[in-house]
Amino acid sequence: MDLNYIDQFFSAEEHQIIHDYCNDAEYSYGERDDVNLPVTGMIHNIPETEFVYKLIKKRLKDSAEQVQNKKLYRMYVNCFVPCERPYFHTDGDEGVTFLYYPNMKWDKDDGGETQFLMNDDLYGVLPIPNRMVVFSANLLHRATTFRNDHRFTVAIKYI
Repeated sequence: MDLNYIDQFFSAEEHQIIHDYCNDAEYSYGERDDVNLPVTGMIHNIPETEFVYKLIKKRLKDSAEQVQNKKLYRMYVNCFVPCERPYFHTDGDEGVTFLYYPNMKWDKDDGGETQFLMNDDLYGVLPIPNRMVVFSANLLHRATTFRNDHRFTVAIKYI
């Protein structure tokens, strides 16, 4: 498993709940993807006690074979403002990362794809609303921003 995605991952009602949570959450100035890189974006760590945390964890446990025998160690929301320039990074040497797109709409001119660098080629996964992306934590990737709106992704990391 290197890279895959599932569309319509949650019901429409669950998708709306996650979207609203991301819009209403309190954010702090981001973090470094690598010790040698500047801080980018904003983040909100989702507490284990939140309904959204429990919802996402259960759905992944019930439907994603990649989480079997793995430990969920972090779930948070990334937020990037238009024209921000995130960096390429990996999420670790081992494990699996899930990225969920909680946005309610998307158009080809909006931007916002997640880019993956594999075998000297660049691949983009479009931020289709209610899409869950899964990839190996050691895969080099970066966010791109929306042209005119905040870009949220929920990051879920297992080891």
